[in-house]
Amino acid sequence: MPATKSKRKPRARPKAGPKPRRKPGPKPKRGKRPPPRSWRVALLLSIFLGMFGADRFYIGRTRSGIMKLVTLGCLGIWWLSDLILIAGEWRLDAWRRPLKH
Repeated sequence: MPATKSKRKPRARPKAGPKPRRKPGPKPKRGKRPPPRSWRVALLLSIFLGMFGADRFYIGRTRSGIMKLVTLGCLGIWWLSDLILIAGEWRLDAWRRPLKH
């Protein structure tokens, strides 16, 4: 018996539209939202107590604040980057809101 070849058409794949892009960064915290945090207070905390993670604790990022405290701001590198991010208004709080002026 000769072998017969099946002439199946490949299944058509459904076209998927573009996926919505999420902003990079940690997921927002759950629970009741506190009032927005002040940009000036965060900047002052970053300048004077940034090596100890006070700015991170203030904006609600407790875990990274603890890491910044233990490593002393990664010997100043983390402190400097946070200072630039807060001064340039790029830093968001733990609920992904911009700091309030």
